[in-house]
Amino acid sequence: MGSLLVGVYLFVLAMFVGFEIITKIPPTLHTPLMSGANAVSGITVVGALIAAQGGSVTLGKILACLAIALATINVVGGFLVTDRMLKMFKRR
Repeated sequence: MGSLLVGVYLFVLAMFVGFEIITKIPPTLHTPLMSGANAVSGITVVGALIAAQGGSVTLGKILACLAIALATINVVGGFLVTDRMLKMFKRR
């Protein structure tokens, strides 16, 4: 129970820190930072794939599959937005 409580505290703290960081960043930097976030989501996909491997179905494996789906959506969306941003700078 103690490690679960520490995990919940860490998660809530990370939410507050993430919210404060995102709200303090000027809008002109959001798209370049999204490219960096794609790398983090890619790492999440790899970690979730490792967690999802194995035989029986458990809550951890179900959550890993959910993490794979959500992180993949984030990676694809981030690449689409980054591609759109880069097209704005191309010469015609």
